[in-house]
Amino acid sequence: MNRRTALLAPLALMVLGTPALAEKISLADLSAYLNGLSTVEADFTQVNADGSIATGRVFIRRPGRVRFEYAPPDKSLVMAGAQQVAIFDSKSNQPPEQYPLRRTPLNLILADNINLARAKMVVGHKQVDNTTRVVAQDPENPSYGTIELVFTANPVELRQWVITDDVGNQTTVILGEMKKGGTFPTSYFNIDAEIEKRGL
Repeated sequence: MNRRTALLAPLALMVLGTPALAEKISLADLSAYLNGLSTVEADFTQVNADGSIATGRVFIRRPGRVRFEYAPPDKSLVMAGAQQVAIFDSKSNQPPEQYPLRRTPLNLILADNINLARAKMVVGHKQVDNTTRVVAQDPENPSYGTIELVFTANPVELRQWVITDDVGNQTTVILGEMKKGGTFPTSYFNIDAEIEKRGL
């Protein structure tokens, strides 16, 4: 499985409950919610561009850190730290593919200060059934792709995201119940330590 495609492409659309009449959540409220997330741990289901499905657990520590652990027997791993993203392919004995975090739309929700009202950042903001959907991009580098964030209200909660990468591939990540406010080992986001651990 191409982990770059898997991480950077968007989610298959899912129905999150029954349709309801509700107003979309404001960008200010969504920004405040995202800025309030420091650490998050959750199970995830990933729908890849080729239709394949993977599951695992994600660990987020804002700003700038994320770790996607895939469920056994898959030993693949995607992690971000020190402004880099590394993709460890379980079927390869080679060092991980690496590239700057700023080149992926996921960087938009890992930023230190998230402001969805920033000029030209949000290119879509709508209510769909009982969800608010926001499509965001890097205003300075729209060619890097977009991330569609899907929220429910009362209380505001991030449910999934869909990433469209720089070549148009989409990957969807659907989040399970989120555990917030925990602590994670520094090694979870240390790319060099993971390379050494795997003997690559």
